[in-house]
Amino acid sequence: MNRILLILLVNFWRLVMLLPRSVHIGLGHLLGYVFYFISIKRNKFSKKNIDLCFHDLSRKKRSDIYKLNVLSSGKIPFESGMAWFWSDRRINKVLKYKIIGLKNILNEQLINNGVLLFFKHSLHLELDARLLAMNLDVYGVERAHNSNSFDSIQTSGRLKSMKGTCDRNNPIRFIKWLKKGKTVLYATDQDYGLGQSNIVDFFGHPTATISAPLKIIETTKCKTYFLNSYIDKDTYVIDIESIELDMSSEISFSKELNLHMEKKIRKNPEEYLWQHRRFKSTLGKEDFYE
Repeated sequence: MNRILLILLVNFWRLVMLLPRSVHIGLGHLLGYVFYFISIKRNKFSKKNIDLCFHDLSRKKRSDIYKLNVLSSGKIPFESGMAWFWSDRRINKVLKYKIIGLKNILNEQLINNGVLLFFKHSLHLELDARLLAMNLDVYGVERAHNSNSFDSIQTSGRLKSMKGTCDRNNPIRFIKWLKKGKTVLYATDQDYGLGQSNIVDFFGHPTATISAPLKIIETTKCKTYFLNSYIDKDTYVIDIESIELDMSSEISFSKELNLHMEKKIRKNPEEYLWQHRRFKSTLGKEDFYE
């Protein structure tokens, strides 16, 4: 994207985020319907993924999940805008949220235990991370954006509250964080190719699943927790729990982590980021996602 155009768009975005929250909610609903009624490639990815993962449900139920998911995606610019541009004070004043299990992570930090905090990609993940980082010293592992210009904006927004971020291809940095007793957010539910992954079932289908987590845990001796986020009426909920998974092999560990994640996704499937081509390495970019 042209850098000048991007700067103009971001400045316009910042101006929109100055409007009252009630306006954002209305615009989010409107934008959701725009996304639903126009042809967007990522909508096709969402539908393919939902139909595949919930094949046991009726066509109507799958269609309902898909519709709610696309409509909910209209809120992404406003939730991400809150995460990147709002002050802590405004968020605390305007937004309803609660964090369950926060004390457990704080206790781990007090005794200098590193924590690998797994999470699933929700539509509101940027806001989830901001809310968590407002209440806890936390670091993040991220994937670089295709646009260097947008990547700098994304990183700047995330560093508004997070203590640090690093690219997923720089494991040495976040391994050092864990060894020093830091808490690191880490997601495994994207397809990064077969070169650095094992084939493990996700919703009953073979999926390229990153193999690094077990090596990281064994190297750093860190604790493992899982963060589940969802919206309960108008309250953003972040639920953190300790998890103990089978560490006998990479496959066993990933299998149990995927199953744990599936259970959380099934509770609020419309909030999951289905827009990614999660099965591209095993079912095909063209064959499945054409």
